[in-house]
Amino acid sequence: MTPPTYRQLVGSYLDLRWQLDPVAATQAGLAQHDGRLGSFGKPQIKAALAALKAMAAAFEYGETTCLEEEIEQTAVLNDLRVSIARFEKEKPHELNPEFHLSHLFDGLFSLLLRGDRPAEERGRALAARLQDTPRFLREARATLGRPAAVFTETAFAVAAGGRTLFSDAIPEFAAPLAPDTRHAVLEALTAAKQEMDAFLAFLGGELADRSDADFAIGRKQFDFRLHYGHALRETAPELLRYGEALIEETERDLQRKAEALAPGVPWREVVERLRQRHPARDGLVAAYAEAMERSRRFVAERGLVGMPEGALEVVATPPYMQPLIPFAAYDPPGAFAERRTGWFYVSVPDEAQLREHSSHELALTALHEGYPGHHLQHLAAQAQPSPVRRVVWTPLTVEGWALYCEEMMGEEGFFRGPEEAFFQRLHLLWRAVRVVVDVRLHTAGMSVEQAARFLMEKLDLARASAEAEVRRYCGNPANALCYAVGRRELLRLREDWRARAGTSYSLRRFHDEVLSYGGLPVALMRWGMGLNDDGEAMR
Repeated sequence: MTPPTYRQLVGSYLDLRWQLDPVAATQAGLAQHDGRLGSFGKPQIKAALAALKAMAAAFEYGETTCLEEEIEQTAVLNDLRVSIARFEKEKPHELNPEFHLSHLFDGLFSLLLRGDRPAEERGRALAARLQDTPRFLREARATLGRPAAVFTETAFAVAAGGRTLFSDAIPEFAAPLAPDTRHAVLEALTAAKQEMDAFLAFLGGELADRSDADFAIGRKQFDFRLHYGHALRETAPELLRYGEALIEETERDLQRKAEALAPGVPWREVVERLRQRHPARDGLVAAYAEAMERSRRFVAERGLVGMPEGALEVVATPPYMQPLIPFAAYDPPGAFAERRTGWFYVSVPDEAQLREHSSHELALTALHEGYPGHHLQHLAAQAQPSPVRRVVWTPLTVEGWALYCEEMMGEEGFFRGPEEAFFQRLHLLWRAVRVVVDVRLHTAGMSVEQAARFLMEKLDLARASAEAEVRRYCGNPANALCYAVGRRELLRLREDWRARAGTSYSLRRFHDEVLSYGGLPVALMRWGMGLNDDGEAMR
């Protein structure tokens, strides 16, 4: 029997991926699985693990024909290893109720957002997922064991926002549908709401009473994620030292910049002063749209990177979506969607919260989320012929690229004044603090309260905001560190590329080469660029 080719293996891997996670298929722009939610009960996870291990073995011994395929094979194999370890070691399906709720709400919400398909088609898929919701939630109740208290608390917070899907978003979406489709959606919604009420009672009662586990995944699993999820050689203590050093360096730089803006004034007070300037409520969306256009135009005119085809629409968040998008959010085109339009939603706040949209920060947000940040990177990945480079990614590369872009655009003269440069360093401090908190929470015994106090001290966050940040870090280990560490890895890669290129160095060529890898780990880019010969260390 002829063994499968590499491309055949990739096709089998993607089929398995969508079968196990139909919500991810919807988000990727594939409609075949839109009517399903998936299953995460213990028997289903046991079967999924067997399938994932068989797929990993096939890739382990699969044959490749070139370096590019070997790089992608390594990325897929490591993606499989992380998935296997996650369900075997971390067991979110048993230990984190938010895992189930986020999957459910993402599955419903993604159908409302997918404007690249007809509303009637999405309505029928929505009715099917709502019909499956009672089964999904009962299965979750039967599967959950003894979570950490912070996970159960986070699930309450997620449920509070997600319930607006049932009360507002879905009825509003269904209203203009054809009568039969609308009836199917609303009928399924009634049963789904009843089961959601039962699940919330379970969260606040039986599950809360037994929520006494530790949220930390521990040093061994954390380092496993660093190596296989992000292709980093460093371990937790090394990254902790890096984060601490970056905090000190950035705080000194902030004070120097503050001194130039307001002599004798501490930098935190300068932040407060600068945040008093912001757009009016009725001009906020237009201000973001102008900032997006400004960054797009700058990138194009300077030739900093190739500009893939695809628009970015800046719009006010619809009222029914605002509880789920309290600030702003970027919704990318699906990896396999025909449509190449992304959406940036801006939730217009009350007057008191407008300070969070400082006029000096709008450009940073725009370039981070749009050009040359997330949107441009998504478009570049979507344009790759390799499906692996469209869907296999690490936040180390995706978030690292966007943060790198904040720095690079400053180097290229994008900022209009010292105030924008000042806020760029403030954004870097925020990401440096995340490195320290991420590592300490999961490997050094830092408590939720200690982490919240650290954020409040270093970033002057309100307690509620600090606690919300920490809850995210607890449930997503080795993720919060990716922004700053990814930026560092890309800066190092750029310097090595520059040193090798010599007088032929081009920033445009470097950026185009980086984006040709989609969201694959930076270490695999380095391997593909011939800047190291240690590819086996990434496997």
